[in-house]
Amino acid sequence: MVDEALLIRPESRAPEAAAGRALPANLEAEAAFLGAVLIDNRVLEELAVPLRPEHYFDPLHQRIYERILVLIDKQMVVTPVTLKPYFEADEALRELGGTGYLARLTADGQGLLAPRELAQQIYDLALLRELVSVGRELVEGALDTSEEVEPMRQIEQAEAALFKVAEGATGASEAESFRGATNKALAMIETAINSGGHVSGKTTGFASINDKVGGLHNSDLIILAGRPGMGKTSLATNIAFNCADRLLRDRRDGIDKSIGAGVAFFSLEMSSDQLATRILAEQAGISSEALRMGKISREDFQQLSYASQRLAELPLYIDDTPALSIAALRTRARRLKRRNDIGLIVVDYLQLLQGSGRSQDNRVNEISEISRGLKTLAKELDVPVIALSQLSRAVEQRDDKRPMLSDLRESGSIEQDADMVWFVYREDYYVGTREPKRPVESDDAKTHEQHAAWAAQMEQVYGLAELIVGKQRHGSTGKVRLRFEAKITKFSDLAEGDYAADYD
Repeated sequence: MVDEALLIRPESRAPEAAAGRALPANLEAEAAFLGAVLIDNRVLEELAVPLRPEHYFDPLHQRIYERILVLIDKQMVVTPVTLKPYFEADEALRELGGTGYLARLTADGQGLLAPRELAQQIYDLALLRELVSVGRELVEGALDTSEEVEPMRQIEQAEAALFKVAEGATGASEAESFRGATNKALAMIETAINSGGHVSGKTTGFASINDKVGGLHNSDLIILAGRPGMGKTSLATNIAFNCADRLLRDRRDGIDKSIGAGVAFFSLEMSSDQLATRILAEQAGISSEALRMGKISREDFQQLSYASQRLAELPLYIDDTPALSIAALRTRARRLKRRNDIGLIVVDYLQLLQGSGRSQDNRVNEISEISRGLKTLAKELDVPVIALSQLSRAVEQRDDKRPMLSDLRESGSIEQDADMVWFVYREDYYVGTREPKRPVESDDAKTHEQHAAWAAQMEQVYGLAELIVGKQRHGSTGKVRLRFEAKITKFSDLAEGDYAADYD
């Protein structure tokens, strides 16, 4: 065994934690594991936990492990001899007898008997120390009333800190090497290739949208905006269903790397049963209005029952809590991520969220806080977030009612924080409002001509919709044409030749 006296130096003894108790640490386990790695570098290839230098309690052990990782990354064989030049001037190592300490780590090879278990214990003890730190900060914050008394804010901060611990992210995140960033980029490109060359993120379920934006990318905030009646909630519901359904189908087919994902749908406007009715109507091909009123046949009901059974295991989680604050939404999203591993968040809609309360006297500042909070959530959980947004009435004052970025309601920060901004536009909605008086036989020819001209125009645009990509950080803007079945509130792709010309 490694001599314990050589490991526990006065400056590296565990500092006293709360109530005079020492922080949890096992310096012998750290030394034994380092010895195992120095004897056989392949030990690092079989770890079950993402062990990093900061997980070691002893600062010297942190430095040794960090140097080991650097040398292995350069494809060098790491032994006490190859480590020696890097630690000859290390003061802490001198107190243990100099570089001979490195050789003593490998003296008995005890660590090779159970390296995975040693690594797991080092990792677990690091998480426990982080829990102690979170608890200490929580207690100190709760006792300090010198500035402001904001218990809900402190609870939100504590939950965020605990989420990081649960995810294994001890301590603050550090800058990532370019090697790590490029590896992520290559993995994303590989996903796009495996999906047929279109989707590098989560699927929307629409080939035309995937072709235009490449899917929904992790850490992106997507704003989906439109005037009332355009179908933005319907499109968001369709995307949420498509993404969750793809994951469900891939799981059943034994596909590990799915472009689908579990979805958290925060509905601040509609109840969970209303959303479920919409999804059932879409999948069964039955009018949601007929469903609510019970005006369906026995055959329709059987079709509905079949659809409900097929969707029973759908990884789609609906939270219909009204008047959520952005802090509460982030807390609930973290919980869903931890429990159900969600990969997409949908918020319907942004203007119904509440800020922290400090900016409620200024609605623009509050919306800015909310949009920043949603972007932060997307980055923190590393998932795409789709947030629906209302548009200002300025759209209605123009002859061309296609929305643009300046129509985003109440705050320019929405456009600034978003990675993509989508607008839903349906020409048939506006053409329908301009229907002239229906002619009867006694009316003059002009009245008949006016209605015939309107009917011809309506026939051209009926059932068509546009998804206008007003902003895209990673690609071009433009529009995608879709089909919309108002009866069952369902969007779908047009034939390929119908939408391809609209990509410019």
